[in-house]
Amino acid sequence: MKLPMLFTDRREAGRVLADRLGRYAGPRTAILALPRGGIPVGYEVARALGAPLDVFVVRKLGVPGHEELAMGALASGDVVMLDPELVRELRLTREEIDPVIERERRELDRRERLYRRGAPPPDVRDRTVILVDDGLATGSTMRAAIAALRKLGPARVVVAVPVAAPETCEAMDEIADDVVCAVTPEPFRAVGLWYEDFGQTTDQEVQDLLQAAQAESRAGPP
Repeated sequence: MKLPMLFTDRREAGRVLADRLGRYAGPRTAILALPRGGIPVGYEVARALGAPLDVFVVRKLGVPGHEELAMGALASGDVVMLDPELVRELRLTREEIDPVIERERRELDRRERLYRRGAPPPDVRDRTVILVDDGLATGSTMRAAIAALRKLGPARVVVAVPVAAPETCEAMDEIADDVVCAVTPEPFRAVGLWYEDFGQTTDQEVQDLLQAAQAESRAGPP
């Protein structure tokens, strides 16, 4: 029995993912990557497709006291997505939820200022936009990103990740125009298990890759 793929790191995962996205190469495609881990993946996808790379900031909303458990997410454009079933099950109140939203909104604003350096959000109207991350577990952050992105008027929204939980990949079909998950191992357990190196991507790495992508885009094809 063939084992599911294990990626060396996010850059290699991006190259593998790009091989499955060739049909989207062209001037009307834009790559938006979710920071921080999605940026190295998106960088390789953008290079392979000859498409511009930009950042789309999304923050997970963790359950108070159990922050690794996502009760929703916050995305650029002040889009808040909550999991109503989980909120009811845990009997979470607005007094518990609102401080989490405010804390993550401050961090989202900080990252946008840091990564964009005053630049406006990308113009994606009437373009095919590929939303990239390093993997999908529950999919809460990607759902928030899709909801926020729809407000900007893209022609198509494509979700693309190197690895995902099978059920999450399937669920994305309901809200995205296309979904590309390079591998969907079962059992899935966690995104990081499918990478040899899953170290945290730093703010500096994000800035360096975005600047490199912008320089390559200005230079054009060799």
